[in-house]
Amino acid sequence: MASPSGQISEEYRRMQEKLHENPNYGVASVQYAPVVAKIMQQTGTTELLDYGAGKGRLGETLRQIISTPLKIHHYDPARPEWAAEPSPCGFVCCIDVLEHIEPDFLDNVLDHLKRLVMKRGFFTVHTGPAIKILPDGRNAHLIQEPPSWWLPKFMERFDLTVFQKMPQGFWVLVERKPEKPVLVEPV
Repeated sequence: MASPSGQISEEYRRMQEKLHENPNYGVASVQYAPVVAKIMQQTGTTELLDYGAGKGRLGETLRQIISTPLKIHHYDPARPEWAAEPSPCGFVCCIDVLEHIEPDFLDNVLDHLKRLVMKRGFFTVHTGPAIKILPDGRNAHLIQEPPSWWLPKFMERFDLTVFQKMPQGFWVLVERKPEKPVLVEPV
């Protein structure tokens, strides 16, 4: 059964909630904090939505790096305290999340991100297997696809401004696509 949000099945949500009880689960965002901080400083951004926030470590780390007061919003359907529908935000970070999404829900999640990103988004994708195995025996990276598979999905929804390949995957910086003008036929 799917969650009311249509972004995660209830069974998988419960599994993720349990996994997040492990203090060593959900720590990948910390390694990207310096890149996120640089983007924020270059663009004058002081507010962000951490989508798939896990334990909220991205925000904690950013506050150590950036001296300007920050407003950090968290969204994670596997964390009851952060499961409420988030408001759109100028800058949305989605780090170490997309490869963990159930394949049947990926388009819903990407469409959700599209609605939430008001200016720009920073998304990471690990393209190979995870070290961790889920309790049901599946690899924790439910989607293991190359950049050539992911990029069209992003570009359908966003303008791509930066693509950076890494040894185990890539990250992208995207911007909200301009709204298409509505053409009204003369009567």
